[in-house]
Amino acid sequence: MTRNTGKLAIITGASTGIGYELARCCAEDGFDLLIAADEPEIHEAAEDFKKLGVEVAAIEADLATSEGVDVLYAAASGRAVDALLANAGLGLGGAFLDQNFDEIHHVIDTNITGTIYLAQKVGRDMRSRGQGRILFTGSIAGFTPGSFNATYNGTKAFVDSFSFALRNELKDTGVTVTCLMPGATETEFFERADMLDTRIGQSKKDDPVDVAKAGYEAMMSGEGDVVTGFKNKVMSAAALFTPSDTLAEQHRKKAEPGSAKK
Repeated sequence: MTRNTGKLAIITGASTGIGYELARCCAEDGFDLLIAADEPEIHEAAEDFKKLGVEVAAIEADLATSEGVDVLYAAASGRAVDALLANAGLGLGGAFLDQNFDEIHHVIDTNITGTIYLAQKVGRDMRSRGQGRILFTGSIAGFTPGSFNATYNGTKAFVDSFSFALRNELKDTGVTVTCLMPGATETEFFERADMLDTRIGQSKKDDPVDVAKAGYEAMMSGEGDVVTGFKNKVMSAAALFTPSDTLAEQHRKKAEPGSAKK
């Protein structure tokens, strides 16, 4: 049975995929869990984690809203949060001009607004105590203009940049900030983003177990960032020297609707 450490971790987007595996890493390391997602599967996930011998509370809330974030933050009941793993995120495939703006707005509010609102609330508490760990799930997508997934890539560019800025602001405070930057991972992301008919949607992807483990270990070591997978490391490095027009065209070939048939 897991040895309970008395520490608390908040993990968002923890019902499936990378977030679920990040929560498992925390539980296996003895953290009590406060997990959240905007779907009822979060309660099933909580039952799984309870079997690891830690305390688990699950919150079903829309973290794209300030109200949802407030409900999650309040659920900690004033208990010190030792680790915040801000993983909740959404994609939206297709041509930007053809998309419903309410859906675009929801992606931005989930990936950016709700994420940094929660980070500010928890981060202030951590800074006051002089200790804590924050992990943002960014993406190597943040290095690339995301044709046919433009809003998502733009939000991840924000998260990647924001995490490094916050890390610098918090240096010497006892609070560390880490950015996990995976590539395409085998989760429900592409189905939810309506991208199953794309080349990237049908391609072989990374295992979320491996991605989460790398991110968790980087967070616990206080590293600034981690790009998971050798291929993704090469792609992210190459993006720094490749013209943006070229990157956008490369992304188009992978993410344009129907590209799986081309």
